Amino acid sequence: MTKLAGSRVLVAGAGVTGRSAAEALLAAGAEVVVTDSSPERLMALETLLDGVELVPGLTEPPVGTSLVVTSPGWQPSSPLLAAATSAGIEVIGEVELAWRMASELADPPVWLAVTGTNGKTTTVGMLESILHAAGADAVACGNVGLPVVDALLAGRRVLAVELSSFQLHWAPSVRPQAGALLNLAEDHLDWHGGMDAYAQAKAQILTGEVAIGWLDDDLVVDLLEASPARDRIGFTLDEPADGQLGVRDGWLVDRAFADDEPLIEVSKIRPAGPPGIADALAATALARAYGVPSEAVREGLEAFEPAAHRAVLVTVASDVRYVNDSKATNPHAAVASLRAYESVVWIAGGLLKGASVDEMVRTEARRLRGVVLIGQDRQVIADALARHAPDVPVRVLDTGDDDPMTVAVRAAQELARPGDTVLLAPAAASMDMFTDYAHRGQAFTAAVQELIGR
Repeated sequence: MTKLAGSRVLVAGAGVTGRSAAEALLAAGAEVVVTDSSPERLMALETLLDGVELVPGLTEPPVGTSLVVTSPGWQPSSPLLAAATSAGIEVIGEVELAWRMASELADPPVWLAVTGTNGKTTTVGMLESILHAAGADAVACGNVGLPVVDALLAGRRVLAVELSSFQLHWAPSVRPQAGALLNLAEDHLDWHGGMDAYAQAKAQILTGEVAIGWLDDDLVVDLLEASPARDRIGFTLDEPADGQLGVRDGWLVDRAFADDEPLIEVSKIRPAGPPGIADALAATALARAYGVPSEAVREGLEAFEPAAHRAVLVTVASDVRYVNDSKATNPHAAVASLRAYESVVWIAGGLLKGASVDEMVRTEARRLRGVVLIGQDRQVIADALARHAPDVPVRVLDTGDDDPMTVAVRAAQELARPGDTVLLAPAAASMDMFTDYAHRGQAFTAAVQELIGR
């Protein structure tokens, strides 16, 4: 690693990870410059970071820069990062910075890492709960909200790390002691430039000592088989073979780290359904790779509470269920959400980020009582519905509506019949209309409560 003390380091991005990276670099004795396209975000750092130079809108690294630490969302093609690369200046992310700083410690923490198109946050939350049940000094960090470098500097001994494809792209040296790939489907193709590059970024998680992958996903199986890991462990929703984790007779069963040991009844896992069970299997595999006993797995999974906006029942009115799954931010997640219900009035739309929706619509058309579409890419979904589900009533809403979610819920209420589920599972990102998926979910919940009643 470039020696930080006395070196000039540029931090690209003044958000949460940028601020944490800057603080860590200052503590290491580096001369730190922070840039961002937003002067407001930079101004917010003035009272938080003493001794940092704040420069808005840089398109080239300052003279003397030896390293650039970028926020994960910045694309390699952005002018500043492209200029740094052309000048021979290394560009890394905050996760890579944390990994390199950890490698210089006499007793570095254990990294148990999770990635996948969907289920990352639930899995890392389950893992943290299991580790706490085992008495480990553990914390969930990374894409879940707490920057990894903050967890490192706080001295935590076990890091349950959620990693996005962006973070993995900027973390070429990271080799977690155990890493799990949950699933793989089209997402962030606009950022990565294609499915192959996206998959290769995700495959970085499988380069440590223990690689864990979902055997029910052919793309994951291919990457798991190609992993250089010492041990390759699979998990499945079916009955497990020797060396795998899976489900038998309503129980999670471990045949990888134990001799055919039942761990917990599937009925006790939350969130319920196949996605929640798959996440629990991945969390269990990671915890078992660390040596956690079976009792702690059971206690941790029983104690785990799913985060908000993940298949949350808001209310039932006139025998119609209203469910908030705003976290279904891509087609793969939306399919899993739709399959939990037999008859759905589906609220969808937003930023598709280059993902295809035809297969999703074709396979799930039989469940659709009606569809309400919002957001920038609403017409893409409408066109797929016209091709594959022409008889399903579709309402395409103008995003210029003053209160689009209230209008959407009202339209869904009109389409719904007793026994149906009005489901917010957008299959798309939220930033065209909302701050994030949580804001979108809150808007849905508020609209339901206002129009339907608590």
